Amino acid sequence: MSELNLQDKVIVVTGAGGGVGRGIALELAKEGARVVVNDLGVGLNGEAGKQSAAQAVVDEITRLGGTALANTDSVSEWASAQQIVASAVDTYGRIDGVINSAGILRDAIFHKLSPEDFDSVVKVHLYGAFHMSRAASPHFRDQGGGALVHMTSTSGLIGSIGQANYAAAKMAIVGLSRSIAMDMARFGVRSNCIAPHAFSRMIESVPGLSPEEQEKYLEKRRQTTRPEQIAPLAAYLCSEAAHSVSGQIFGARGNEIYLYNQTRPVRTLHRGDGWTVERLADTLAPAFRSSFTPLERTKDVLSWEAI
Repeated sequence: MSELNLQDKVIVVTGAGGGVGRGIALELAKEGARVVVNDLGVGLNGEAGKQSAAQAVVDEITRLGGTALANTDSVSEWASAQQIVASAVDTYGRIDGVINSAGILRDAIFHKLSPEDFDSVVKVHLYGAFHMSRAASPHFRDQGGGALVHMTSTSGLIGSIGQANYAAAKMAIVGLSRSIAMDMARFGVRSNCIAPHAFSRMIESVPGLSPEEQEKYLEKRRQTTRPEQIAPLAAYLCSEAAHSVSGQIFGARGNEIYLYNQTRPVRTLHRGDGWTVERLADTLAPAFRSSFTPLERTKDVLSWEAI
């Protein structure tokens, strides 16, 4: 059995005031890690929330015998992300992992999506992942190791309606993680993604059903896809047991764990004398059509119920 060795590791979890982030913070603390619980304390739409959300999770961890520190800085800005990492290093003397779980939603059908709503989502998800990873990377390099776990989404990996901003950010995170994994491998740094399925503030906010249908659906989701079911995978990816795992995309839904494939060519067309528009019109679609990826949504691809 592999040694987890999470004892006394210092791990920052962003967006840890609730939902998936909270579940991960609690799991890490249970395994002996010292956790920096970061949460800005606002709602998914930017409204003022509970500024004590991070402290509430810290208090919960402390009651359970763990060690944690609250932080309310924003991941969306370079300077404040530096402060988050500095709080870990100043308090505990090092940093061993970052889990980028902070997120917001600004859902809109594409032709109504405003530049402001596109920018705000990208700033929190993509820039947030970059800022936090970049802030931690010099420390990882100096100490010869570290782990990054980023939250991607099936909205980008598969498809969703009304979430172009969110999907774009989440797919960009996949590319960011892969590049970090390759650039930082020489320093013992690992970077992986998780596409989580869990009832949380984000899942609850996705529209499309009548209030009655939504409540019935969400009640079932509360029971079968809980945030704490994501936590063991995130904790594992920060542990020594995952020392050889990097650059991968995982999914967690209920009691299921997925490994996603990554983009590679699936078909090839070659013409020795070159291509013209007319030749492509005659050849490309008929040759490739059977291998086209259909415009499916997540529920079409993951069509079975989680248990």
